[in-house]
Amino acid sequence: MLRRLRTALAKYWARWLLALLLIGLAEAMVSGLLPNPVVERMDLFFYDLRMRVAKPALDPRIVIVDIDERSIDELGRWPWSRDLVAKLVQQMTQTYQAQAVGFDVVFAEPDTTSGYGRLEDLAHGPLKDVPQLAQQLRMLKPQMDYDGRLAAALKGQPVVMGYAFSNESGAVVKGELPPPAFTVADLGGRDVDVVRWRAYGANLPQLQSAARAGGFFNPVPDDDGLIRTVSLLARHGDNFYESLALATARVAVGGKRIKPVFLTSADGLLGSQKENYDALAAIAVEARPQPLIIPVERRLTTLVTYRGHGGPQGGAYRYVPAIDVIRGTYPHDQLDGRIMLVGTTVPGLNDLRATPVNPVYPGVEIHANLIASIIDDDFKTRPDFAAGYDGVQVALAGLLLGLLLPMLGPLASMLLSLGTAGALAWLNYWLYDSAGMVLPLASVLLLVVLLFISNLGWGYLFEYRNRKAIVNLFGEYVAPELVAEMAANPASYNMEGEIRELTVMFSDVRGFTTISESLQPNELREYINLYLTAMSEDIRGNRGTLDKYIGDAVMAFWGAPLDVPDHAARAVATALKMQQTTLLLNEEFTRRNWPPLKIGIGVNSGQMRVGDMGSRIRKAYTVMGDAVNLSSRLESITKVYGVGVLVGEATRQAAPQFAYRELDRVRVKGKNEPVPIFEPLALESELDADLRAEVQQWHAALALVRAQRWDEAQHAIERLQATQARGLYTLYLERIAHFRQTPPAAHWDGVTTFETK
Repeated sequence: MLRRLRTALAKYWARWLLALLLIGLAEAMVSGLLPNPVVERMDLFFYDLRMRVAKPALDPRIVIVDIDERSIDELGRWPWSRDLVAKLVQQMTQTYQAQAVGFDVVFAEPDTTSGYGRLEDLAHGPLKDVPQLAQQLRMLKPQMDYDGRLAAALKGQPVVMGYAFSNESGAVVKGELPPPAFTVADLGGRDVDVVRWRAYGANLPQLQSAARAGGFFNPVPDDDGLIRTVSLLARHGDNFYESLALATARVAVGGKRIKPVFLTSADGLLGSQKENYDALAAIAVEARPQPLIIPVERRLTTLVTYRGHGGPQGGAYRYVPAIDVIRGTYPHDQLDGRIMLVGTTVPGLNDLRATPVNPVYPGVEIHANLIASIIDDDFKTRPDFAAGYDGVQVALAGLLLGLLLPMLGPLASMLLSLGTAGALAWLNYWLYDSAGMVLPLASVLLLVVLLFISNLGWGYLFEYRNRKAIVNLFGEYVAPELVAEMAANPASYNMEGEIRELTVMFSDVRGFTTISESLQPNELREYINLYLTAMSEDIRGNRGTLDKYIGDAVMAFWGAPLDVPDHAARAVATALKMQQTTLLLNEEFTRRNWPPLKIGIGVNSGQMRVGDMGSRIRKAYTVMGDAVNLSSRLESITKVYGVGVLVGEATRQAAPQFAYRELDRVRVKGKNEPVPIFEPLALESELDADLRAEVQQWHAALALVRAQRWDEAQHAIERLQATQARGLYTLYLERIAHFRQTPPAAHWDGVTTFETK
């Protein structure tokens, strides 16, 4: 065990040290010693993502009375006259018996649409001597004083009026604020961190005094412009005022007072009388049967739990057109006794907000989400131990991955990293969904990614030299995909010489001297480049190793450096493919008025030496041996037999899936033993029936030649020639004529001897 530990330490100590450094950096970010705005933005993204993936469910307790486009089209543009708003209030509170009504609009200016004010001015001015006018005005006032009518509708009803605070330069105090929730004096000398406002635009005094309560509806966006938190309490002067959502929820549950709740240092419990702490832990709404305890965060804010994507189609709350409420046509079973919020979704009325779940989210629905959280005591909070939790998960995940990743391969490393990241994300969401805890995730996920990348990069850098060596050794010989395959296991490949069973090919252009004489130098260069490129692609595309170019000739082999069990079959298939490619090239050459291309190919299999060969000045990865020489000889005699491809007996036996035409038995220069030579035609399964019959007739004719039955052989070959003119048939007819005049020796074995290369 100790020996294994020492071996691992010697092998992985550098990567383990790097992991410790990364863990240290992550812990510094978690503790705040190394602030990182990127991590903070990532945590905000994950926070937003949690709510976007949640599936909304309709909350039937809260209804949004929508001043929508249809209502405005039928009742006139907003703002409506106060008598119409009074009708809306009466319908909500009396006809539909609303549990509470919150107005996400403000009535800061008197309503002059009835003309009553102008008549009063006349009665006290030019027409003051008309006593009947003043008397009639007093009688008409209940009908024409629209603000008074709205105030009367509000009187005694559970209605909360909304208003707005402001800190803009030049902002003025307008309207009347509701009674404060509590004052600075109620804090017992504590200085609470809270959003402070200098001015406000509130409702007319007669309206606010008639309403049950009032609440501000100021959103305070984060730095990126999204609304994630909302102030539950705000300070103006020495007074603290409740938000619209808090005031509406308080009225809905019959709450009377709001009290600040501080955390005691003595026993860690919530209380309001113990220690002189500056941070409020919660606020309490006195209600029956028990008070509502609402946790607050910094500056007396709370996180908004968005329960849908917003709007009538968002799925979280029912939207009811205001006109249907005014007319009393909306079904009672879907509206009676609900908490109602009056707001608008019309874009032109500027109450659409940017939120994590929707960039155009109705502002009134933000209040609905807060009211639901207050009533259900369902808040998402950032616990005090969030930083400690983050430090622990960073340490545990970092040590786990830092220890194991260096010892694992790429696939196992990826699976472990993904599994760790997935487990951390699942735990984070589970704590969010079940316990309401908003905990950081970005730091540990970033650490997981960095540990994985660093280990992957480390392995790559150290293995890169081996891979690069493979590329340098074999990159110019074999196709890139084969180099990649070899680089995956570089230790298995080298350029040392060895004896192996391979198949080698030689290809050469027929009549290249004539071609070169008919083309300009630039044309010849392009001609030969097109030809060599096409041939090389065919070879490398079938796992061949490109050995070298010898002028217009190409040399290639199969079976090294990669082991190719079917090397003979691949070589034959490539040779046939090269002949087809030549036909396609000739179409292009014809369009350019270039001479046609014709090539001869020789293929042979056998034992040969393969490896890095040459001098101390220059070496090359190539093959040598008798089998190689025979392949070269076969290529040179293709023109004698008028065929494009010739293969040796060993190749034919190693690739039996092809159909062959036997051409001759030859004794090439440098070899004493005769060898049969064959022309590959096609895959046996794809051979044309007429060609198959022709080959059978040829083999019969060839047997007659070897039996020296000249007349029968001549007649058989002439019949073939009449059907299909071939250079092969012409060659044998000439041989028969020669043997008639000069009969072969008695010991003639039917072998043709070539004295030249």
